[in-house]
Amino acid sequence: MRTLSLSPRSPRCHIFPLLLIILTTLTPLCMKVTSAACHVDDDSGLLGFKSGITADPSGMLASWKRSTDCCAWAGIICRVDNRVTSLSLYGQPDTPNSFVTGTISPALSRLTYLDGLYLQNLQNISGPFPDILFGLPNILYVYIDNNKLSGPIPETIGNLTRLGALSLSGNRFTGSIPSSISKLTQLTQLNLGGNLLTGSVPTGIQNLKSLTLLALDRNQLSGAVPNFFGTFSNLRTLALSHNKFTGEIPNSISTLYPTLSYLELGNNLFTGKIPDFLGKFKKLDTLDLSHNKLSGTVPTTFANLTKIFNLDLSHNKLVDPFPQLYVKGIESLDLSYNNFHLKTIPQWVTTSPIIFSLKLAKCGIKMKFEDFKPSETYFYDFIDLSENEISGDPTALLNKTEYLVSFRASGNKLKFDLGKLRIASTLKELDLSRNLVFGKVPAAVAKVEKLNVSYNHLCGAIPTTKSPASAFVGNDCLCGAPLKPCKVA
Repeated sequence: MRTLSLSPRSPRCHIFPLLLIILTTLTPLCMKVTSAACHVDDDSGLLGFKSGITADPSGMLASWKRSTDCCAWAGIICRVDNRVTSLSLYGQPDTPNSFVTGTISPALSRLTYLDGLYLQNLQNISGPFPDILFGLPNILYVYIDNNKLSGPIPETIGNLTRLGALSLSGNRFTGSIPSSISKLTQLTQLNLGGNLLTGSVPTGIQNLKSLTLLALDRNQLSGAVPNFFGTFSNLRTLALSHNKFTGEIPNSISTLYPTLSYLELGNNLFTGKIPDFLGKFKKLDTLDLSHNKLSGTVPTTFANLTKIFNLDLSHNKLVDPFPQLYVKGIESLDLSYNNFHLKTIPQWVTTSPIIFSLKLAKCGIKMKFEDFKPSETYFYDFIDLSENEISGDPTALLNKTEYLVSFRASGNKLKFDLGKLRIASTLKELDLSRNLVFGKVPAAVAKVEKLNVSYNHLCGAIPTTKSPASAFVGNDCLCGAPLKPCKVA
């Protein structure tokens, strides 16, 4: 290759600095033209959305600034030709100020390449059902959860036939579920839970054969649940709890056994017996039938539910005998307030290495607390053994728990010195009322947020507390606020 000569005698020596200046000037301009930058319609649409936000204390939209590339803004993804394809804003419910106040601006309809809209846990997004969805030709996934959208879900929702997922949970939608929702046959997830919806479940939902999740929980839906579950060959989650459904549990739910892992039917008005077919659901890890009017015995087929992690049959009319289960590791169990006479805490419970919630209130347990020897106590969060005939001293077990939030044991025959109880820093609730507890009330106990040690044999001055007098009445000789003042010797 021939080498370029740049000696002082060469005329090119004078040309090169000029070329360098020109190239240096033009290069940024060229880069600006060829670098990735979002489309003007997307830019204006997003800024229009921001203009509809009246409060953003945590600065979720702080990066959304004019004359900057909107593809680089927080929550924005551009996949096709530098066009915005996803808008994702997430609040953190447990974090102060992690919310956004405002409405969904019609300007979002300019994002014609948008396929995913995720506005979740923002808490204060208000207004009606967002009509802008009908102007987004590529929209596939809509998750607008835990906000304050209100009014009816329009019948025109049936026009969104390309949707693969629709989640509007945790809002304030009213009225009935539109029958036109049956046209959304591409849906794999439908979540309308946590609203104020009324009426019955449209039978047309059976057309949504690709559903893996169907959640209609926490509404005011009523009537019998349609017997249409035979069409859902891929359903993994079925949540219908906290409604007003009546009648028996639909038989067609039995067809879901190959895939279903989560079944929540609690807090309704279901009657009849627990179906034997539930014992076929070997993949089931969560079963909630609580707060219904179910009667009879628990099917012996439940012995097949070896993978169950969360089982709640509480507040029904179930009777003995309770079947032997072979659960490998239960996490949460609630059999409270039926007509069981368990006599003791089942072995499959005490051997679980991962249990965090045990609720066996009014289960006919007659034993010494010292005989309850779980293989693991570290993870216990909630224990409720109220209204049984349990005697003895719970301090040895309770003093080994590290994360205990609530311990309820009212209406038993527990007899121990309250002063020997170590109070975990996590403990928020302690109910030892109507037992045989003696000694003084320690300062640590008095500070528990929700406390009840009434009707025991406690004595002495009550430490500083925010608990009412009802938490201390009925003892032998307690005194001081909120009870009567102690006598001065």
